[in-house]
Amino acid sequence: MSWAVRSGLEPIKKVAGTIKDCLWGILDAVVLEVSNGPAGGLNSRIKMIKVPSRGFRNKERFANAIYLHLGGLNLYPEGVVG
Repeated sequence: MSWAVRSGLEPIKKVAGTIKDCLWGILDAVVLEVSNGPAGGLNSRIKMIKVPSRGFRNKERFANAIYLHLGGLNLYPEGVVG
C-alpha cells in the first residue's frame, strides 16, 4: 500500500485507498467464503418480473408482483397437486 501511495500515479493511489478502506470486508469475504451470487440471482429474477410488464404504475404493484412470483406460496387450491 505504501508503495502504491508513493508511486505518484493517481489511479494507483485511488485503488490503494479503496483497498485500504474495504480491507476488513475483503478479508472477511475471503475467510468466510461469502459470495454475492445469491443476491445476484435474486436480482436477476426480479428483473425478469419487471421486463414483461414494461413498468408498473406504482411501487406497491411492483412489490406485490415480486411477492407473488418469489414468495414461495402454494397458490394451488386445496386438494390439487401442483
